[in-house]
Amino acid sequence: MSQARIERVSQEIKKEIGAMLHGEIKDPRIGFITITKVELSRDLHLAKVYFSFLGTDKQLRDTQVGLQRSRGFIRKLLGERIKIRYTPEIIFKFDKNLEYSVHIQEVIDKIKLKEEKDAHERKKSN
Repeated sequence: MSQARIERVSQEIKKEIGAMLHGEIKDPRIGFITITKVELSRDLHLAKVYFSFLGTDKQLRDTQVGLQRSRGFIRKLLGERIKIRYTPEIIFKFDKNLEYSVHIQEVIDKIKLKEEKDAHERKKSN
């Protein structure tokens, strides 16, 4: 299977699952999530769907349970919408990159604030 085809199918799955989660899946456990990427196996039989989520640890656990319970329904809808020979098995994985990025941005903001405060104090003393 060509890498270009795998990438096209991955992007289509990402788009479709994102639309499903924001419009058709009504599980109250699933919070506001964003599908960040989809990794497909070379034979297209397995799709690892990565998602980002901002909220508490409990809300994240609830969202993960909701996604686990919705996998079959999502796979069924995916099979109806994407015309491929075999609809891949779906595994949802939490993407920690967004959480890490937010943390790094907070650290950078604190450093900038401290530098601005120090510069302001230096100006006052001169």
